[in-house]
Amino acid sequence: MTSYLLRGVSVVGAEPADLLIRDGSIAAGPAEGAEVIDATGLVALPGLVDLHTHLREPGREDAETVETGSRAAALGGYTAVFAMANTSPVADTAGVVEQVWRLGREAGLVDVQPIGAVTVGLAGKQLAELGAMATSAAGVRIFSDDGHCVADPRLMRRALEYVKAFDGIIAQHAEEPRLTEGAQMHEGEVSTRLGLTGWPAVAEEAIIARDVLLAEHVGSRLHICHVSTAGSVEVLRQAKARGVRVTAEVTPHHLLLTDELAASYDPVFKVNPPLRTAADVRALREALVEGVIDIVATDHAPHAVEDKECEWAYARPGMVGLETALPVVLSVLGERWDLIAERMSRTPARIAGLTGHGTDLAVGDPANLTLVDPSARRVVDPSELASRSRNTPYAGTTLPGRIVATFLRGKPTVLDGKAVK
Repeated sequence: MTSYLLRGVSVVGAEPADLLIRDGSIAAGPAEGAEVIDATGLVALPGLVDLHTHLREPGREDAETVETGSRAAALGGYTAVFAMANTSPVADTAGVVEQVWRLGREAGLVDVQPIGAVTVGLAGKQLAELGAMATSAAGVRIFSDDGHCVADPRLMRRALEYVKAFDGIIAQHAEEPRLTEGAQMHEGEVSTRLGLTGWPAVAEEAIIARDVLLAEHVGSRLHICHVSTAGSVEVLRQAKARGVRVTAEVTPHHLLLTDELAASYDPVFKVNPPLRTAADVRALREALVEGVIDIVATDHAPHAVEDKECEWAYARPGMVGLETALPVVLSVLGERWDLIAERMSRTPARIAGLTGHGTDLAVGDPANLTLVDPSARRVVDPSELASRSRNTPYAGTTLPGRIVATFLRGKPTVLDGKAVK
């Protein structure tokens, strides 16, 4: 394996120094024979970890595959991603999660960890094979019906009780379906003006409140997907103060975009949960800094052209985000490198129990890392994305930061901003 010397790199914002990569790990000692990379002005971060990615394979390879999604992830600075279960067939058996896991290993660009479904077919009626998925080669530890809420409280309790046996996690898509039937966007002033059926904030907040009580009662681990409202932040703050074992994520787009964008009727801005108000965005940013919201997760949701370039009412919700996540977070948080590393690498790896990722890049740690040029600016061009889909809300937007290189266990997956394979 080729050795690399990153000359003059700033590790998580520290003073510039040399960083040696040898035999897949961060090393010390002489650097004879190492390939030198001039990293002057660059920042090294532990490889980013995404707990919420849709890779679509199996079943919707026209929108994304494990390989194309892995390439997009590497170009975004990620070394590990967790693939959601809403594939076709649904990842609700050991066979399907092992298929996704093996496809990730074959691609070899990031570590792809499957998330198993909570219920059979995401139908919310019967628990899926949680134990079989946990003991499979994929070693599933996170389960989610994302895209659908586990709305039945008795079934949610049973799921929390089941995964407690192996310290698993139920990741909830918090949406009371009876409050969002026919919803097209956030319920508020803008939806009223546009005449679109609203998705009320309380539909999210009510499920989070219910589930933190269930998790507290059971003593199990709960993770809340894509938190989007100020009210949800308050529920989470109170739960954490009581010691409930709950973690939460926010997406880059919910940190930056608001429901005012729906006035364009451009379906690229249609997402679930919907874009919320400016006040919600402020609350989410503050909660992320405070740690009430633990991590940033992309909810990368690629869609084929015919599913997005149509009338708003018929468009599928979702946005691609792997390649723009770090620049968006940089635009929101600024160059707070240690905070970014905590929210986008260390904490997600810790939540998932993912060894070898989210490290401090100390001698002996696996060389899972990304190099960022904070001085660069990039105009987002959808045609240049590695994802098979083009539904980015940032087309034509100038974002800060450029991923220069990504290393997975010492092997470059991205060099000079381009995928290695």
